[in-house]
Amino acid sequence: MAEQKIHTADLRTGMFVSRLDRDWLDTPFILQGFSIEDREDIEIVQEFCEYVWVESEFDARKGPSKSANLGSASRPSAPPPLPQYQASIKQEHKKIYSSFRRARTITSQLLDDFRLGAAINNAAAKQTVNECVKSVIRHPDALLWMTKIRESRQYTADHCLNVCILAIAFGRQLGLDEAQLQHLGLCGLLHDVGKMRVPHDIVEKPAALTPKEWNMMKAHTVHGRNLLMSTENIPNTVVDVAYSHHERIDGEGYPRKISGNDISRFAKIISLVDAYDAMTAERCYSKPKTSTEALKIIYNARGKQFDEALAIRFIETIGLYPAGSIVELYSGEVGIVIESNPQRRHLPKIILVRDADKNPLEKELVKDLQYIESGELPRRLLIKQVWCDGSFGISLRVYQQRGLVLKYS
Repeated sequence: MAEQKIHTADLRTGMFVSRLDRDWLDTPFILQGFSIEDREDIEIVQEFCEYVWVESEFDARKGPSKSANLGSASRPSAPPPLPQYQASIKQEHKKIYSSFRRARTITSQLLDDFRLGAAINNAAAKQTVNECVKSVIRHPDALLWMTKIRESRQYTADHCLNVCILAIAFGRQLGLDEAQLQHLGLCGLLHDVGKMRVPHDIVEKPAALTPKEWNMMKAHTVHGRNLLMSTENIPNTVVDVAYSHHERIDGEGYPRKISGNDISRFAKIISLVDAYDAMTAERCYSKPKTSTEALKIIYNARGKQFDEALAIRFIETIGLYPAGSIVELYSGEVGIVIESNPQRRHLPKIILVRDADKNPLEKELVKDLQYIESGELPRRLLIKQVWCDGSFGISLRVYQQRGLVLKYS
């Protein structure tokens, strides 16, 4: 279908926007292609874009043509309604801080047991996953905030727990029931146990791996399968995910080079989550990417490395500004996202912690950016850019330890 480039001042209700004058992931419209439903949609597009491309079946003088089918299969369908939160973000932060620290300790112990060949505490693993599932169902943002706070000395343990949490949050978005979320969470928690059989100096090497070392690293998928197969009461799906989470949709992954539907759904999910968490972590050999940068990479790899439909749904799950994001506003001020806004992704609730000159504020201020739409807050408080933990001297760990997240939620 032909496209027509128009100024956003000429947008009308009923138009189907097929392209923007900037990257989709720099706007609240995460899905590529959307219909203009009302005046509010027009105003949001105008905030971010000067020009857009619309399908030319629409004639601004006549309105949408009768032949235009805005629900055609070629266009992305709207996501299903989001599950309702069962607790406020403040209530959930109160509940999960100590349980998250306990989950970190248990995850580290599990990996040590795999490394030493000791008996695995299945009950502790399943209890850890169960607590994560319960928390994500109540309100996912509290645990998603915690995934931003990492222990540099125990990357693999942090990574496994983060993948567990992120996978559960993703599964919730996909509509999985509680039992399925428990199963998926266990897949995430144990997906990288095979790295316990790879030499530590290879796993943490601060330089490019040699071909021999890379083959040893890739073998962690086989080691993981073997370790889990020899462990009692581990579901076959968990074994498969440990074995298959580095396979690719295009067949260029490892260890078996399987493709498409030969890769299980849970393995496809963990593949996405694993890549996202790895990209947003600081490693001895690479700097962390912001969530936006990581999601752009995932978006560009859809249909090649990742399942296309699941990649889009994962991007929706994480959103523009996930909890724990450090954000710079157009005013120059800097804040931390404490709660996302599923309905208005570009307008989360934040704590302002730096003034326009990037100096610490004497007293932190809470700003719920959704009030920009009503004019109660100035438009200069719109978010301009996302930064990584540590930017402008801001430590998420310090704010968590000082109780400011709980205070201002």
